[in-house]
Parts: sequence; C-alpha cells; structure tokens
Amino acid sequence: MRNTRVIAIANQKGGVGKTTTVVNLAAALSGMGKTVLVIDLDPQANATSGLGLQRQPGASLYAVLTGAKDVADIIQPTPYEGINIIPSELDLAGAEIEIARQENHLAVVRGVLDRVLTAGVFDYVLMDCPPSLGILMTSSLAAADGIVVTMQCEYYAMEGLSVITSLIDQLRDNGVNPGIRLEGILMTMFDGRTRLATDVVNEVRAHFGAKVYETVIPRNVRISEAPSFGQPVVFYDPASRGAEAYRAFAAEFARRVGND
Repeated sequence: MRNTRVIAIANQKGGVGKTTTVVNLAAALSGMGKTVLVIDLDPQANATSGLGLQRQPGASLYAVLTGAKDVADIIQPTPYEGINIIPSELDLAGAEIEIARQENHLAVVRGVLDRVLTAGVFDYVLMDCPPSLGILMTSSLAAADGIVVTMQCEYYAMEGLSVITSLIDQLRDNGVNPGIRLEGILMTMFDGRTRLATDVVNEVRAHFGAKVYETVIPRNVRISEAPSFGQPVVFYDPASRGAEAYRAFAAEFARRVGND
C-alpha cells in the first residue's frame, strides 16, 4: 500500500505554466520510479493532450460526478510508464452545475478520490485545476493534501497570488480541509535576460520565503514545442534546459512532500 499524496497544481489565472508543470512533474516523478495519477480538471483538456491522449466524450470526471460511471472506469493509461490519467473533455464545464446541486459540494471531489486513495496504487495524484475560482476548483482544493501554485515571472501574476493563498487559509480555518498546506510556489517562464523577471522572483521570495521553490522554470522553446507532440518536455527533449529544470523541480518537490 502506497501513501498517496494528493496535490493540486492551481492558479486562478491562466497562462502561468500550470498544465505544463502538471505533465512534466508527472513525467519527472515517473522517471524517479513513482506512480502518478493525473486528473485533468480543466475543460480545455490540455493536460490530456499533453500526455498523448485525445478527448473522449464521457471519459472525464464529469461522468463520475453525475453517477454515470465509477472512478475506476475512467482511469486510463498514458503512453508513459507509471503515469495514468483521468482525462478531461468539454462536458466537464458542466461539472460546476452538477457539483452545486449536491449537498456538501466542497466534499464532492474528495468523495470521488476516496476509492483511489483506498486502493493505494499511486504515489501521487496530481490535479490540474481549472483557471478560475469556481466550485470545481474549490472542491478540488478541498480534496488536496497540498497545493503547488505556479506563477509567471511578471508583476500582473503577483496580483492573483494573495487571492489563492487567502482561499487556502479559508479552507483550513473553516474546517473544510484542516490539513491543507501550501506546498510551494513555483516560478515559471523565467527570462534571465530581463531585470523584471529577477525582480519578481526576489519580491516573491522576500514575501513567502522558503515556500518559494529554489528551482525556477526558464522560458524555453522546447517546453513550448513539446505539447504539440503530445509529450512532456522531459521526454521530448531530455537534454533541454526546460527538461533539466523540471527534473530538478520534481526532486525538490518530492523532498518537501516527504514522499521521495
């Protein structure tokens, strides 16, 4: 039996490297001999395609939330050893309405995950949360042991950081998820040629201290290319700067979580 850790990768702002981090963290962890379940909770299904799968109607968590399927029926293998996925589809956009109709809607995703956790098959469950503060994201955070916030190295991205950290505090303080913790903040799309990127990283470190990962993900053309081939950059170009950064991040992440 494995001690499965449920980690949400989240930011209510889009375009901050959230999905890229999910697929590459999963890939790097699998390279460390870990088993990973990715749950794609974004109707855009970018994590699904980024791991080499096509959208399939009825294959997402939506079917479980509506009672049409059991969670075990929708877990699919990916082309990569050690990585499984619950894919997404456009219908998942309707999950907000379905969850809202249910009693104790903040516990819905956790209820779905209970069977996965009881099985003890995976070392990590990584949830790619939608870029919004809706019910689906909040319910996902309520189901998580920890949260990794991805943040682009730009000042506009800093404005949303306090929003999600406040949400984490609310979920903890209100008793919805007393054990939830901010695992860390991952700075992404770092361009070392600009003073702005360095200033943003320094300011976030000054405010959040050790919660900011030492690893910084650079802007890298290979990271941008990899999704079009349905591959994490860790597999697409293992020698690239982007792949090296995500492997370093995975090692740091595993140490912090205590599941290495």
